[in-house]
Amino acid sequence: MKKIIISFLLFILFSLNVKAINNERIEVKFSKCVDGDTIRLTINGEKKRVRLLAIDTPESVTPDKPVEKYGKEASELTCNLVKNAKKIEIEYDSNSDKEDKYGRVLAYVYVDDVMIQKELLSKGLAKVAYLYKEYQYTEEFKHLQEEAKNKEIGIWSLDNPDYEIIDEEKDNEQEESFFSKLWRKIKNFFKKIFNKIKDLF
Repeated sequence: MKKIIISFLLFILFSLNVKAINNERIEVKFSKCVDGDTIRLTINGEKKRVRLLAIDTPESVTPDKPVEKYGKEASELTCNLVKNAKKIEIEYDSNSDKEDKYGRVLAYVYVDDVMIQKELLSKGLAKVAYLYKEYQYTEEFKHLQEEAKNKEIGIWSLDNPDYEIIDEEKDNEQEESFFSKLWRKIKNFFKKIFNKIKDLF
């Protein structure tokens, strides 16, 4: 009986760790192109919408918004990278949730060991964005963005690119409410418990 109780407590403690393990890459499969900062990938046999963590590209497919300058180029670069890759991997950040309020997976995406975020930033086709915490590659991303700015390439070649680094204070409207975030975490917690119990039988 004591062993069962200890096992159950260890299981609960393990389940509470909803953050990702740093530096762990998971191999995934290409499913569908969406735009510059969003793609569809098959993760563990399940098709998921994946949002490239910590960057934002100009809009190219949003129904209620016009195509922004360099949106098409960003979308084409991302799509070509994932469609032609021999191996695609994702990496979670331990300081970020695994999913956003829309259910999109938040991750760094690698194609043949090249990170898509870095490719977009270095070519001036993305900005560093949605920095709610200090993420693993924040400083490197900012450095690549600054280099692209200095070269005046991509969005930084425009007279008024209107792009800036977004942090938690500047982007409160994008942050989900405390209660909706708490409810999502509770649902994910019990979902994890259910799946682990199911695996035991």
